[in-house]
Amino acid sequence: KTVTEIKAIIAGLHEFNPMMGHRGCRLSVTFPEIARMQTKAVINRLARAIGHLESVKRMVEDGRDCAEVLIQLAAVRSALNNTAKIILKDHIDHCLADAVETGDQQAIDELNQAIEKFMN
Repeated sequence: KTVTEIKAIIAGLHEFNPMMGHRGCRLSVTFPEIARMQTKAVINRLARAIGHLESVKRMVEDGRDCAEVLIQLAAVRSALNNTAKIILKDHIDHCLADAVETGDQQAIDELNQAIEKFMN
């Protein structure tokens, strides 16, 4: 798309009332390529973490120093935590905002349960 076409799309998404606007889940319905890009980014992060974990497994199989293994495991855990933060932020920014707006208590409760499980 040209710069002019992109500017026209942006202008069409302008919101006078951001609480009722074109955002989050609604935006991904209109522009599914946005949701696909976000999903692909998360999948890529997970693939890198899986690859890293496989290399840690090989370190253990090869009898590498425990301190080195622990450092690499901490790096994998950090990568997974950062990926979870991205998923959580996306969910809060999009779907949960709509749930609060519509009073969907079940969606709010489900998020609270998921956060509790993730934190433990």
